[in-house]
Amino acid sequence: MKVLLTGLSHHTAPVDVRERLAFPEAELPAALEELRGRAGVQEAMILSTCNRVEIAVTAESESAAERVTEFLAERQKLDPKWLAGYLYRHEDRDAIRHLFRVASSLDSMVVGEPQILGQLKSAYNAAREQGSLYGFLDSVLTRAFAVAKRVRSETGIARSAVSVSSAAVDLARQIFGNLRDKRVLLIGAGKMSELAARHLMTAGCGLILVTNRTRARAEQMALAIGGQVLNYESFRDRLHEIDIVLTSSGAPDYLLRKDEMQRVLERRRNRPVFLIDIAVPRNVAPDVNEIENAYLYDIDDLGRAVEQNRRARAMEAEQAEEIIDAEIARLLERLKAREVTPTIVGIQHQLDAYSRAEFERLRPRFGELTPQQEEALQAYTRALLNKIAHGPMTELRRAATRPEGDKVINVIRRVFRLDAPADTEE
Repeated sequence: MKVLLTGLSHHTAPVDVRERLAFPEAELPAALEELRGRAGVQEAMILSTCNRVEIAVTAESESAAERVTEFLAERQKLDPKWLAGYLYRHEDRDAIRHLFRVASSLDSMVVGEPQILGQLKSAYNAAREQGSLYGFLDSVLTRAFAVAKRVRSETGIARSAVSVSSAAVDLARQIFGNLRDKRVLLIGAGKMSELAARHLMTAGCGLILVTNRTRARAEQMALAIGGQVLNYESFRDRLHEIDIVLTSSGAPDYLLRKDEMQRVLERRRNRPVFLIDIAVPRNVAPDVNEIENAYLYDIDDLGRAVEQNRRARAMEAEQAEEIIDAEIARLLERLKAREVTPTIVGIQHQLDAYSRAEFERLRPRFGELTPQQEEALQAYTRALLNKIAHGPMTELRRAATRPEGDKVINVIRRVFRLDAPADTEE
C-alpha cells in the first residue's frame, strides 16, 4: 500500500492558479466519489484552502498519481501539461512528512498559524463522511492531528505574533494586561487599521470608535468591525476616554503632538495610553513617547517586533521538525508491524496444518496410545516446527522496521509458500 500526495500551494502557484483549482465545499462529496472511481485509487482526501489544493490517496502503485493529475485537469478543465508545472508530488514517507508538516503549520505562509489544522480536520471529516477514508490513510491523518497537537504543546511556534496587526495586540497586552473593556479609537480607515481593529476586537476590546476625514469611509469601516463612527472634527474631545489609539491617516503633518497628549494624560489621571502609528508619513509626533505612561509604536517598531518573532518561530520550527521526524519513524514502525502480522499468522496456520498432517500420517505406526501419549506426540510435533520457524518469524519482525524489509518479507512468504495457490501440493 502506497501513500501518494499531489498538490500545489503558495510555494508553487500564484493565487490566480490556486483559485482555478479550488474545490467549493459543496462539491467535495461528488469530487471524492469521482476520484475514487479512478483506476488504482483506494482511499482519498481533498484539502482545498486559499493557499493550497492537495489530494492525498492510498493506492497499490505510484501510477495512481497520474490518475490524480488527470482528475484535477479534467474536473477543472485545464491543460494537464500546463497544470503539471505547478504541481508537486510526494510518495510514502515524504507524503506522510508533508501531511505532518501541513497539520503542524510548518508549511504555511505564516508558520505557526492555527487555521490550517482546522481546515485539514474539515477535509478529513468530509472524506470520512463520504466513505473515502477507512484504513491506512485514515491512520496517517489521525496521527497527523496528534503530531500537530504535540508540536503546539512542546514548542513556542504559535506564541509570538508575526503580522503587524497581531504584534500590535501583543504589545497592548504587555501594557494593559487584560484588554477586556478597553476603548479603541481608529484615526483613518485603511486596510491595515481594519486588520488591527479586528485583532483587538477578538482580544476582547470593548468599544471601537472610527473617525476619518471622509465620513462615508468611517461608516463603512465601523460597519465591517462592529464599531461606532466619531466625527473627525471632534475626536480630540474624546481622546481622554481612549485607551488605545491606532492612526493610519493620510494627513501630511502630525495629528497628535506632545503638548496635546500631555493634557490628555492629565485628564486620564496618568492612566496609560497606547498609540499605534502605522501611517507613513507618521501621524503622531515621535516625542510623544517621552511622556510618562504614553506608549508610542510606529510601523518600524512593529516591523522589528514581527521580524524578531519570525526568527523565534524559525528556531521553534527546528524543534518541531525533530518531533515530526521521530513521529514518522514511530508511525512507519507501527504500520510495518501491522502489515507483517498477516504473514506471521499465515506461517502459524501453515505450521499447524503441517503438524496435524504429520501426526495423522505417523499415528498408525505407534499402535495403541493413551490420550496422554497422543497429546505428548502432538506437542512434540508442534514444538519442533515452531523451533524451526522461530528464526524466520524473528527476522520478519525485524524486517518490518527496515527500509528494505519488504524484500525479506517476500522471500519468507515464498519459503513458506503463503502466496501459492490453495490446491498446490509439494
